[in-house]
Amino acid sequence: MSLELMPPIMFGGLVIFLLIGFPVAFSLAATGLFFGFLSIEMGFFTTAYLGNLPLRIFGIMSNDLLLSIPFFTLMGAVLERCGLAEDLLEGTGQLFGKVPGGLAFAVILVGAVLGAITGTVAASVIAMGMISLPIMMRYGYDMRIATGVIAASGTITQVIPPSLVLIILGDQLGRSVGDMYAGAIGPSILQILLFMAFIAGVAIFAPHKVPPLPPEALTVRGWPLYWRVMKGMVPSIVLIFLVLGTIFLGLATPTEAGAMGAVGAIVLAWINGRYTWALLYQAMESTMRITAMVIFILVGSTVFSLVFQGVDGGLWIEHLLSHIPAGQVGFLIFVNIFIFFLAFFLDFFEIVFIVIPLLVPVATKLDIDLVWFGVLLCVNMQTSFMHPPFGFALFYLRGIAPKEVKSSDIYWGAIPWVGLQLVLVAVVIFWPQSVTYWLDRGTGVDPSTVQIEVPMPDSGDDEAAPPVF
Repeated sequence: MSLELMPPIMFGGLVIFLLIGFPVAFSLAATGLFFGFLSIEMGFFTTAYLGNLPLRIFGIMSNDLLLSIPFFTLMGAVLERCGLAEDLLEGTGQLFGKVPGGLAFAVILVGAVLGAITGTVAASVIAMGMISLPIMMRYGYDMRIATGVIAASGTITQVIPPSLVLIILGDQLGRSVGDMYAGAIGPSILQILLFMAFIAGVAIFAPHKVPPLPPEALTVRGWPLYWRVMKGMVPSIVLIFLVLGTIFLGLATPTEAGAMGAVGAIVLAWINGRYTWALLYQAMESTMRITAMVIFILVGSTVFSLVFQGVDGGLWIEHLLSHIPAGQVGFLIFVNIFIFFLAFFLDFFEIVFIVIPLLVPVATKLDIDLVWFGVLLCVNMQTSFMHPPFGFALFYLRGIAPKEVKSSDIYWGAIPWVGLQLVLVAVVIFWPQSVTYWLDRGTGVDPSTVQIEVPMPDSGDDEAAPPVF
């Protein structure tokens, strides 16, 4: 077997493991170790090359940035159980309920707020599904519109900071989390506007599908209603600033901000009268499981990538992708189509750890801004939660929806929202300023054009003094 054939065979071996259903972390590690020992036997590299593996694993374990993952996960897990979603949904539902599509608007806005303070899709979808779906069914909402807007509003979480996906993307791309968060602001706003525009269009052209709440359902009005909404919104906004504002202002690292967010979430739970030791234990258990999953996948991926790079897999991928017609645009279109279909089968963590390291050298060679590239892929990967029939958001919704809700309605209801997410992908590709506008623009001076001129001292007619030692 020649060295040129090793990368595609190795990649194909990984695909076979995944299709069999073997756990992703162990598939990556097993494939890497098998082809690593095979490469040593065939003389492609020496045993000393695999000696880099312990150093890479130690680097993962000592990475301070990855420590922010359990903090943000704990924050989301606590807020998922503290009743904040219920308070927000009930207040905003009453506020917008008098207009056609009002409940759907409330679900989108609350989904955005929950996304900014929890960072977890499951928390948003489950909370909004349990509260909003029965009300929408009771007052005559079209089932596909109702299920679609609940599932889609939960996936906003993946783009809105402090998304876990953006933290991991920043680590894999070698870019700061602050830049990733800043770059995601524009697409987050655009996504919310796209979702609300879709509901507005339905309300105008098919108002019978999103009817307003009847007067008897609007139990709170006037200042008591406004106070109820503010009571849910203001603590959330304070927590958002505590987490994101300190990162953007440079006052805290992502790990420190995540720790403050976790403490803030516990305080909010206590203020709402929902804090118990059982709540904290359940949140910590969920955090432990998610963090362990992420670290195991990351360790498996570093085993695979080390061997893959050792058999010149990076050069194979670079040669494969750098010759796509239309340069940058062709590369971006191909990568986004590839990841869109890959998301049918793999979770976003798995895509980030397996695929992104292979794409970064090609993107760098094509002079693509890696922050923009990362945000673009994040927008694309959120469709993995909405893909019928494998989307996790659809599974979460199916799990808490009443029996009279058909699975076919959930799947068909997701399709328009997947289309809206793909529209956002196209917008980010052809309008890069939607991401780069929010980044630090620096001084506006190109360092390569700077010239430093130091004038020589005027010695006059005197002879220069000899140097003194």
